Amino acid sequence: MSPKHISSAFDRDLEAIQAQIMKMGGMVERAILDAAKSLETRDVELAEQVRAGDKAIDALEEQINEQAARVIALRAPTAIDLRLILSVIKISAALERIGDYAKNMAKRTSVLAGMTEVAGSQSALRRMARQVQSMLKDALDAYVQRDPELAMNVIQQDADVDQMYNALFREYLTFMMEDPRNITPCMHLHFIAKNTERMGDLVTNIAEQVVYLVTGSVPEENRPKGDFYTADAAKV
Repeated sequence: MSPKHISSAFDRDLEAIQAQIMKMGGMVERAILDAAKSLETRDVELAEQVRAGDKAIDALEEQINEQAARVIALRAPTAIDLRLILSVIKISAALERIGDYAKNMAKRTSVLAGMTEVAGSQSALRRMARQVQSMLKDALDAYVQRDPELAMNVIQQDADVDQMYNALFREYLTFMMEDPRNITPCMHLHFIAKNTERMGDLVTNIAEQVVYLVTGSVPEENRPKGDFYTADAAKV
């Protein structure tokens, strides 16, 4: 096979993999929004759909990894192309983890549906989830457009998600101190908030991969972090 044919086949392989990444990203965005909606509206059926849909997200990650391994084995990519393939593998792994967190949110929704509602908390969590979904959309757009500036903007937004989490943590503590009946639902809500904050971290990882893909190096400045309550501290 001539070098031209090899290059053409390689380009087709990359296009196929990147199409799978965008499909997976769209599924994860929908999972985030549906999980948050099911929580706010106490829609157990929608929550079950999110849980069931996670299998398709996992399957896509496996397909992407298999395709990427095949390309590396058969096409002998150059350093730049190899960087693209490795970025794809890391992005798909991050998307799969975000999907897991959305599934976990849906699981707790089913439990919370049978408990006394904590006023206003579900809508606040939905706003936080929408922020993460918006960041994910921008990160994926930055990937398609090879736009490191848009990716850096996503990285900066992670501090906003952290601040939302901190505010919710303090709010849940207040609710629990005011009424012991709020303790169990607030613990579930806290874990959902923490999982959503971790989604934001994973979206930021995707944005960092975009910067790496375009520039060849990860962002030098430290990621802005504002979540000063850790999950371990919250369990005390």
